Amino acid sequence: MAEGATVWDLIWELNVIDGPFVIAVYALAALVLLYLLFRGPGWAWVLTVIVLLIVGSLVGVAVLWIGVNVLDAFGGPIDDSAWLWVPAAFAGITVAIWNLWHSRWWRKLIALLAIPLFSATAAFGVNAAYGLNPTLGSMFHISTADTIDPPVPDPATIADPAEPLYATWTPPPDMPATGEIGIVQGGVPNTVSGFEARPAQIYLPPAALVTDAPRLPLVVMMMGQPGDPEASFIGGVLDEFAAAHDGLAPIALVIDQLGDPAADPLCLDSELGKVETYVMQDVVPWARQRLGVLQGPQFTTVAGYSNGGGCAAYFGAKYPEVFGNLLAVSPVEYAGVENHDDVLAEIFNGDQFAYDLVKPANIMAAKAPYPDSVSIFTVGENDLSFVRGTERLADAATAAGMQTTLFLVPGADHDVVALTGGLEKGFDVLSPRLGLSAP
Repeated sequence: MAEGATVWDLIWELNVIDGPFVIAVYALAALVLLYLLFRGPGWAWVLTVIVLLIVGSLVGVAVLWIGVNVLDAFGGPIDDSAWLWVPAAFAGITVAIWNLWHSRWWRKLIALLAIPLFSATAAFGVNAAYGLNPTLGSMFHISTADTIDPPVPDPATIADPAEPLYATWTPPPDMPATGEIGIVQGGVPNTVSGFEARPAQIYLPPAALVTDAPRLPLVVMMMGQPGDPEASFIGGVLDEFAAAHDGLAPIALVIDQLGDPAADPLCLDSELGKVETYVMQDVVPWARQRLGVLQGPQFTTVAGYSNGGGCAAYFGAKYPEVFGNLLAVSPVEYAGVENHDDVLAEIFNGDQFAYDLVKPANIMAAKAPYPDSVSIFTVGENDLSFVRGTERLADAATAAGMQTTLFLVPGADHDVVALTGGLEKGFDVLSPRLGLSAP
């Protein structure tokens, strides 16, 4: 446990993907289910158990189907694992409920405790399939990351160098082997927008942690919804990148475009919040002044995953003079695409023309040609709900004159494999442009 950490910090940092804690939960759930299954002797009980398991599973399938296809509670299709875990949980809960009748008090107690246990087990199983919430805290949107006070850059070095960094950089002997990830101390001010963003996180590569550090490229990153401004994913990818490039990598600032994990302000200025003003007039000026980053659009990337990927496409299309590069990983095609009719009615007062104006593909067509913009669009090859939208964005970028890359991440769905695979591909493409490797 880190110095100053509490017992709660240790609990929130528990690995819920494949660590001992979640394995113990799976094992306990299996043992409890076995206990509840073997209640009585004879074929009558066996047949009862079979019926209970079938009925419970069918109820689970029905509930999940209604949640996905009728209520759209998850913003679209879900990972295949949910269609196994949820029916399994309902089957176990049905058996537990049956054990409440005509049983001794201790069996009743175990049956009652089994209901939340089976529910939690299914939640952990589905979460592990996505891999986007690696700790117990992240499942509840609680961060235990340390704070980082980024080094203040030397104002005398503000001009971008004429030569690429890889050609002039020599790592000092005391350079750390890895970068640092943490919450930005003091946060990113929202002076202009007033948008109540959650604290941003930052990744500083090894080259940023030495004395007289060079100015490095900047990445402004946004995650999905529901989600958090979590820098561990891009930080892990960039740490591997830095290890192969003498400690050089972009500084990544992961910001909150939501305000609340349950909200979606659409990355626009609206009654839901001034997110666009926050990004363009609060975040970008602060990052350029406060962080040791290169200033030109060639060295400035807007990136995002899922909801954040749609935001990246929007900002990259609308502000090429600021963001010379956009990296959209598994992006939504445009703001509010999952709830188009509601967004049209509630945010745009039914004005389809106004809604169309903020769609990235339409912005690209209107602003074309783009003389010096690089765009990378990636998506999991199995992510059928997002593949076509991503392809349409890439087609629009190509037609608008952007230097465009489209990459389907092998074997990935809308999950952590798509996220990390997309980021890896993106920085491989951007590396020469950012001056971090030879063309």
